[in-house]
Amino acid sequence: MDDAKATPAAGTKAAELFVRCLEAEGVELIFGLPGEENADLMIALLDSKIRFILVRHEQAAAFMADVYGRLTGRAGVCLATLGPGATNLVTGLADANMDRSPVVAIIGQGSTRRLHKESHQNMDTIAMMRPISKWAQSIIDADAIPEILRKAFKLAEAEKPGVCVVELPEDIAKQRLAAVPMAVTKTRRPAADAQAVEQAVAILLAAKNPVILAGNGALRKRAAAQLRELAHRCGLPVFNTFMGKGALARSDPHNLFTIGLQARDYGNQAMEVADAVLVVGYDLVEYSPQFWNAKRDKQIIHVDFLPAEVDQDYPVAADVVGDIAASLAQISALLAKDHANRLPLHDIGRWQPLREQIAADHGCERADASFPMKPQKVLWDVREFLRDDDILLSDVGAHKMWIGRYYPAETPNSVLISNGFCSMGFALPGAIGAKFAAPEKRVLAICGDAGFLMNVQDLETAVRYRLNIVVMIWVDGSYGLIEWKQQNEFGKHFPLGFGNPDFELLAQSFGCWGRTLTTASQLPGALEEAFRQPGPALIAVPVDYRENVKLTERMGRLVAKI
Repeated sequence: MDDAKATPAAGTKAAELFVRCLEAEGVELIFGLPGEENADLMIALLDSKIRFILVRHEQAAAFMADVYGRLTGRAGVCLATLGPGATNLVTGLADANMDRSPVVAIIGQGSTRRLHKESHQNMDTIAMMRPISKWAQSIIDADAIPEILRKAFKLAEAEKPGVCVVELPEDIAKQRLAAVPMAVTKTRRPAADAQAVEQAVAILLAAKNPVILAGNGALRKRAAAQLRELAHRCGLPVFNTFMGKGALARSDPHNLFTIGLQARDYGNQAMEVADAVLVVGYDLVEYSPQFWNAKRDKQIIHVDFLPAEVDQDYPVAADVVGDIAASLAQISALLAKDHANRLPLHDIGRWQPLREQIAADHGCERADASFPMKPQKVLWDVREFLRDDDILLSDVGAHKMWIGRYYPAETPNSVLISNGFCSMGFALPGAIGAKFAAPEKRVLAICGDAGFLMNVQDLETAVRYRLNIVVMIWVDGSYGLIEWKQQNEFGKHFPLGFGNPDFELLAQSFGCWGRTLTTASQLPGALEEAFRQPGPALIAVPVDYRENVKLTERMGRLVAKI
């Protein structure tokens, strides 16, 4: 009997088995935009508890899955059809992969009977996905569905997490078979090598000015708690990258906040005097070591799930490879066992003048009433308004640099920044993913007027699902970050201005609340009102980006209290 005409008695339809496998993996949501090649899979989802979140653009679906995966630790799932549907996923998937978010992407494909020849929307999608994923596989045998999906989720969620892509051709989806989902088993991450731990402890004992640098990996798998314990046990200050915000609470006296601007900021000056750096869960894409170890004079202890990347400015003295939380606990335990009489190794009090200096800088414009608003003032008001575990997402643009420097975090994963791939258009759909992952928390996306309009269509998605996310748009009518960088390098910039819609009317046209500020004093009240809405809300804030060049000039004159 022809497979396409098989009766239910002949076995389970492959698309139905595919859905059962997703259920076995604990999938609760799929973000996507289907096409006709996904039809069998979509019909199978009608009989599943898995909720399908219909979006307006595939890139947005990938960003939603990206953030959902970051916040839950489980693979976010997105879906698209073949051809342009798959190519629209690419930017979001590349972002998730480089920012270490667990994501499984499901893409449709035409029948395997026509993939060998020129045919409608036919392209080698898997080849396109390989450079931006951990693993990409087309299903050419329906019996392999359980193994392929088990492998995709296992690899996506394994450290370091990233993207896996599974392609389901339409004829394979229709086949019938007797296979069943595989059982999901969790893999324990290995402990670090004992000699590597001893090397790390020896470096810490010998160092005169050791510091800790926390990256994105310090937020995952219980690592933040062990980081705090080790910092306190040793008396060490902690800096974080943009993506490591919240690894140590902003209220902790060991927290010296964020490094990441390519200038001689306070943190960079402190790093200059460090002779040893305990680097925890750090990827070089977060903030290149050429900016904090230009002299290559530091003893670097690399603590991560994977061995250190090779870089001339990142010469590793001790490569402590294993589960980060377990590795930090091993270092702490060895210090306590053999050197308890020396603990803490250093007096954190020596760093308090610098910590107070940075904290004062964060609040330097808190009383400023000028308009358009200064970036520092906007972020002070936002920080005062949001609770410690509320979620702020930053899009990419000049505002990201201000958020990186001026917005401290109290808890892990309360500030989400696209900083590996740096994708404009990330924050609005990312906020939707965040609200689905953490519906009890307030979610604020801060976008530039350029990045906001790159995925504005999915404001309708937030309206349709009645998600109270708030999108704050920093309005300056220009690609401000590019202007800033050109101005710094050349003393002038290419014209990069553009026009904007009336953001209040734009919000109304989507059926949601919107407000354009006309004075600085309106911001706290606007935030309060926006978060009382039954659905999404927009706040447009005219921002004075003349502060960009002023900040660059001021950082060139800063003298850190070290």
